[in-house]
Amino acid sequence: MVEALPILAIAPAQLLRGNGILALLPQYLSRYGHKALIIAGKTANQVTAGYLSNTDLEIIHAEAIADCSDKNLAMLRHLVQQENPHVIVGIGGGKVLDTAKLIAHQSNLPIVTVPTTGATCAAWTALSNVYDEDGAFSYDVTLDRCPNMTIVDYDVIATAPKRTLVSGIGDAIAKWYESSVSSGSSEKTMVIAAVQEARILRDILFQKSAEAIANPNSSAWCEVVDASVCLAGAIGGIGGASCRTVAAHAVHNALTHLHQTHGTLHGEKVAYGILVQLRLEEFQGNQLAASSRHQLLKFYQEIGLPRSLADLGLSQVTLAELEQIAEIACQPNSDIHRLPFSVSPSQVLAAMVSTTSPIAATV
Repeated sequence: MVEALPILAIAPAQLLRGNGILALLPQYLSRYGHKALIIAGKTANQVTAGYLSNTDLEIIHAEAIADCSDKNLAMLRHLVQQENPHVIVGIGGGKVLDTAKLIAHQSNLPIVTVPTTGATCAAWTALSNVYDEDGAFSYDVTLDRCPNMTIVDYDVIATAPKRTLVSGIGDAIAKWYESSVSSGSSEKTMVIAAVQEARILRDILFQKSAEAIANPNSSAWCEVVDASVCLAGAIGGIGGASCRTVAAHAVHNALTHLHQTHGTLHGEKVAYGILVQLRLEEFQGNQLAASSRHQLLKFYQEIGLPRSLADLGLSQVTLAELEQIAEIACQPNSDIHRLPFSVSPSQVLAAMVSTTSPIAATV
């Protein structure tokens, strides 16, 4: 009898890192054919335009996009059918890269990802998050493979605002808090490995983030970029879904339904979501979670991550809006249900408004 375990898409087939290596992009793309479709955001197009101006490759530039939405996906599928490219190239931030990966997946084409910030691990993963036209999280799609090639050019990433790497640190450090609570007692070898990698990732970020943020393109900065873009992605690949997203990401997904949060970055909302998750654990009597939360609060203050609703720009949020977010976070298909205990919307609401409470505070 055949009994297959879930297929793991662990890492890009090739990872290329260094300073100035994007100059070699045409050479890398020629391995896949002579016609490339570039999917990028406006800023990324400006940053990388010079790298694709002198080449024998036929380059098709898709209209600049901002969101991975069904509307943009439909437009790009039509463009692929029209142009018949040999390779898809995603250049930009997480939503652009998720779009490019999903188009490549749907078109059965090779995909090369080029992150222009250190804000997420989207350049690495076999997953795409899709948002509606209002910017609210809609659904995610598990892809059959990680990118064929990921190109991390530190010089390019160094041109991004400092805030983007800070956000990436928030997104990456969630891997420890989410994987340890959902899978920390697992006896499965691959999951154990992923959880331990997440612990190492957390320690690297605690040790090097402040120095990295203060010194762009330094050795510490490059290590933190690797941690946020690469190691964070590898953890989800090795450990599977429960090592990728739990309550912190569920809170992020729910928060996207508030238009007031659309000015905050993915990792900023996830970082706040970690504090909410730890509060939920505290409500179960977990004092270690309380200590972890206060350790994170100090870390967030040091590097500039949000610690409260007010820090997310939600000081004027209404009770009705918070109740809506709590309900969305607890929907049946939510990642919050990967917690080893049940959670109610009222508990989520209580956690959301008490992320900076003293250790002794419980409900």
